[in-house]
Amino acid sequence: MSEADGTAGEAPTNPVSTGRLSFAIFSMARAHRAYAAELLRELDLHPGQELLLMQLMERDGQTQAELLASVGLDHSTVSKSLKRMQERGLVEREPTEHDRRAMRVRLTPKGEGMRGPLERMWATLERTSVRDLDERGIEQFIATSETIKRAILERHAAES
Repeated sequence: MSEADGTAGEAPTNPVSTGRLSFAIFSMARAHRAYAAELLRELDLHPGQELLLMQLMERDGQTQAELLASVGLDHSTVSKSLKRMQERGLVEREPTEHDRRAMRVRLTPKGEGMRGPLERMWATLERTSVRDLDERGIEQFIATSETIKRAILERHAAES
């Protein structure tokens, strides 16, 4: 019996071949994230900052907690990103009226000025990503992605 995989007389398997879909998702996400980061550098933004800006462009004046919930990043990442964005003059943070510990985040005119460049950056990323897909392929990919995401998020309920 092999200590590595618990099988007797069988050749060990390659984790990539037993997790082909997971490896494909990882590889695709990594390439997509790298290209997005390249485009963001041209805007002098760090990955994740565009998500915060877009959330504020949709609804300005959110609290840090609301932003945290909407972008799915951890507290320290959001806090550090907002600090950098404030230093660059893209956002302002101020304590809320009802709780001085909670911070409300608002776009500055400079931050609002990022709307056009972000829309163009996002459109470039999208065009490149779907270049070889037709509308049906795009819809199938989105549906499959949602199915996989739901399975992962609901894994505890399925295991019970």
